Amino acid sequence: MLIFRDQFSQVSLMKSSQPVPQEVVQQVAEYFSILSEPMRLRILNLLRDGEKCVQELVEATQTSQANVSKHLKLMLQAGILTRRSEGTSAYYRVEDELIFELCTMVCDRLATRIEQQARHFRAFSLKQ
Repeated sequence: MLIFRDQFSQVSLMKSSQPVPQEVVQQVAEYFSILSEPMRLRILNLLRDGEKCVQELVEATQTSQANVSKHLKLMLQAGILTRRSEGTSAYYRVEDELIFELCTMVCDRLATRIEQQARHFRAFSLKQ
């Protein structure tokens, strides 16, 4: 699912009115689909502080090793994570730090929407 350098420059076409090649749109959609799973977002948040071994992630998420490994594999294949082995342990870290900026932008936008909704609810309750 890696976007090749020449295709990546085509992603900027999404900002213009020019048609975007279907292959580029598909790759962008696949990247976002990786981030659409709550467990993967939890794992990314845990890796924000640096690399962790699978067992640390299993304990922190309170889920099975098989489940954590499945999500790690998908993010590794997408180029979001890197993996290194040390003895019998596998350590993962975030390769693409831009992922944190993207998550922060989304969280900030959601927080703004929630604040706006709260103002509407307060205004409604004051009218009663």
